[in-house]
Amino acid sequence: MSVAADSPIHSSSSDDFIAYLDDALAASSPDASSDKEVENQDELESGRIKRCKFESAEETEESTSEGIVKQNLEEYVCTHPGSFGDMCIRCGQKLDGESGVTFGYIHKGLRLHDEEISRLRNTDVKNLLIRKKLYLILDLDHTLLNSTHLAHLNSEELHLISQADSLGDVSKGSLFKLDKMHMMTKLRPFVRTFLKEASEMFEMYIYTMGDRPYALEMAKLLDPLGEYFNAKVISRDDGTQKHQKGLDIVLGQESAVVILDDTEHAWVKHKDNLILMERYHFFGSSCRQFGFNCKSLAELKSDEDEAEGALTKILKVLKQVHSKFFDELKEDIAERDVRQVLKSVRREVLSGCVVVFSRIFHGALPPLRQMAEQLGATCLMELDPSVTHVVATDAGTEKARWAVKEKKFLVHPRWIEAANYFWEKQPEENFVLKKKQ
Repeated sequence: MSVAADSPIHSSSSDDFIAYLDDALAASSPDASSDKEVENQDELESGRIKRCKFESAEETEESTSEGIVKQNLEEYVCTHPGSFGDMCIRCGQKLDGESGVTFGYIHKGLRLHDEEISRLRNTDVKNLLIRKKLYLILDLDHTLLNSTHLAHLNSEELHLISQADSLGDVSKGSLFKLDKMHMMTKLRPFVRTFLKEASEMFEMYIYTMGDRPYALEMAKLLDPLGEYFNAKVISRDDGTQKHQKGLDIVLGQESAVVILDDTEHAWVKHKDNLILMERYHFFGSSCRQFGFNCKSLAELKSDEDEAEGALTKILKVLKQVHSKFFDELKEDIAERDVRQVLKSVRREVLSGCVVVFSRIFHGALPPLRQMAEQLGATCLMELDPSVTHVVATDAGTEKARWAVKEKKFLVHPRWIEAANYFWEKQPEENFVLKKKQ
């Protein structure tokens, strides 16, 4: 049984992992080739001799001391680093019960223990850093694409069915009708260029809350030639926590992982790795799902501007993060942490801005203040000459009137939110707060 033949991950950076499993399985599989048996004959004979010596030492009166016997015993006992089903991947012994973390997306039935996961991560990240790459975890829905059930298309969207692109060569299309799944999927503008350029800097995973059949179908649309993801497609079926995503099932060091996702609360334990994406709402069902009472892009017969869209802007951020990590940091490469780089880049966005808030709904103020400070802004409670921006929802407040009188920027809270999504200070004139008529 060859893992390299059965699992497409052998073409990724996890060569050490696949070679390790191949050797372990070949040694224990009844289907192992006679050539392999010949290659391992000396090693097996050596093992038999050692076992005989051990048994002999245990049986004779002239055996070595009990302490040495225990030492020998420990030397030959397998630590069972992982399993396929109920079989140890190293020694082939049948194991009782299940333990370790499941990595079914790599190979069905594969479970690994913590020490083995750590070993594989350390090996993989060393190889990756030598190639000047990091890890990039990509969400699907509302990040790279938008899907809807055919039954959820409204009358203003039915024209899309006749406009669907051919499934014969998906690399040339962006709108697909998937009859067997009763769905329609629209790829986000710029996604193909994004994946191509990102793949030069990152080893990429897909990680979705969708089920496995859906995840694999979307991977085919995004990566028809299998250039980017191979077996690195993780679905909700692979997760260890319900309604949560975690890096415990990713064979990558957290210090080298960047995450793109539109849902912050899905990554409770890994917010420092996260770049929050502006959601892509192409279909009306998507807008309704999030409570937006507005027309979708499809209903408006429009789409995101490829040159100014979210993926275009975030690709620039990823290039900046990659450059800072590999070219600007001074410490040894093994000691670098991309989470610190993300914080540093983020703090540059509103650096130099001094903000005062006025009439922001009480529950919305703490997260908005935190967002502004994470982006590098200084937030004050009271007005003073150093203030550059008053952020308000009502142009009639005392602080808002002061901003107009003193020729300071008076902007809506969406100015901060937009900067947070695009990791770039937005033109204030696009968010000017005007007096209600």
